[in-house]
Amino acid sequence: MPELLKMYLIICPLIFLGGFVDSMAGGGGLITLPAYLMAGVPVHFAAGTNKVVNGCGAAMAGFRYFRSGKVRLRPALCAAAGAIVGGYFGAEFAKNLSENLLQGLMLIALPLVALFLVLKKDFGQEAETEKTYSRRYEIGVSLAIGLVMGCYDGIVGPGTGTFLLMAFSALLGMDMVTASGCSRVGNLASNAAAATSFILGGKIMWALVVPGALCSILGNNCGVRFALRGGGKKIRGMIFVVLGMLFIKMLADLVTK
Repeated sequence: MPELLKMYLIICPLIFLGGFVDSMAGGGGLITLPAYLMAGVPVHFAAGTNKVVNGCGAAMAGFRYFRSGKVRLRPALCAAAGAIVGGYFGAEFAKNLSENLLQGLMLIALPLVALFLVLKKDFGQEAETEKTYSRRYEIGVSLAIGLVMGCYDGIVGPGTGTFLLMAFSALLGMDMVTASGCSRVGNLASNAAAATSFILGGKIMWALVVPGALCSILGNNCGVRFALRGGGKKIRGMIFVVLGMLFIKMLADLVTK
């Protein structure tokens, strides 16, 4: 029991923080997954438990955004469908692809994404007149976003929610808060697909699921409230934080190999 209590003391605060960040700008896994490893959870069980716990938090965040009118259902659900398919094929593709190559490409791409956000200061801001797209375009683009981001989630993983958010904003003209709401739905789908695989494989530490899920739900709930009150500016700032964490993580992974 003392060992389990020690795990709770390490994991629970970091899961809360990860849920808070994830609900706004994605990237919460950059905080939560290392938390499990710090607590001594074996890597496969850490990944599986993380997916189940984060899925609970994503469900809460998606529900809160939906209740606040910040989820556009058609693109969100189409992206979710694409993410399930993309996640599966991404995981299959990952078996035959060099992780070092992917991380090297990401180290080049991340500063470019940050530079884009710095230069395009109106990115993700709510426009006076909202852009309208045809139903076919919206469905097609949303499916493509889900497929590509789901595939990325299956191959690499960290930062999927952040890239979903940016894709919704850039390609479908959503403001940051609405894009964040839709990204929660898409990310929930990819989490659910991955979690199902881990559950069937028996790679879940169930003793950590309930307290972890409660902390994730609480963190996501607080993050959504913060985002709704602060609008796109707070989400935009959090994106820079997540991109920075992702860059540092991938650089560290390459250096230590």
